[in-house]
Amino acid sequence: MTEFDDIFNAIKADSQNADFTSQGIEPLYYAGKDARINIIGQAPGKRAQDTKIFWNDPSGVRLRDWLGVSDDTFYNSGKIAIIPMDFYYPGKGKSGDLPPRKGFADKWHQPLLDLMPNIQLTLLIGNYAQKYYLHLKSKDTLTQTVKDYQQFLPEFMPLVHPSPRNYAWLSNHPWFEDDVLPDLKQRVSDILAD
Repeated sequence: MTEFDDIFNAIKADSQNADFTSQGIEPLYYAGKDARINIIGQAPGKRAQDTKIFWNDPSGVRLRDWLGVSDDTFYNSGKIAIIPMDFYYPGKGKSGDLPPRKGFADKWHQPLLDLMPNIQLTLLIGNYAQKYYLHLKSKDTLTQTVKDYQQFLPEFMPLVHPSPRNYAWLSNHPWFEDDVLPDLKQRVSDILAD
């Protein structure tokens, strides 16, 4: 048993997650001692939870393209950690998935991060991760945060969610593909090449 195993088992045993554990649903994330890049999104989607494979949908395909990495590197290299704001699918809301549960990241992120001292870049995908880690004010918009991404480097890089639902956003903000993505790909390439 490793310290990573201990945390995984503690998450499953936590009363906050009892409903999931009783249904045989395990927390979906990846943390490992060799991780160099950490991806923090909202929470696993329904398909990811059902297949037990994170980012297993069109959003994941686009994310891997943005990063310039193969499926093999993303899933099997051990260099990319996936630590969402909640490790369980939160359910469906009126306009998409429900938000991650409050307090979940507070409880479980730091113990995992403490075991991953080689993280060089953390990608913050979407509002929940950005507001939590960048301590943004309520008036700060996702668009402006992503546009000002350089002020959060080298530790953090805020990104819009790669969901197909954001096609209009991408079309309306060509600077993201012109400026942000090339920088992202280069940084990821440099970190993984070390």
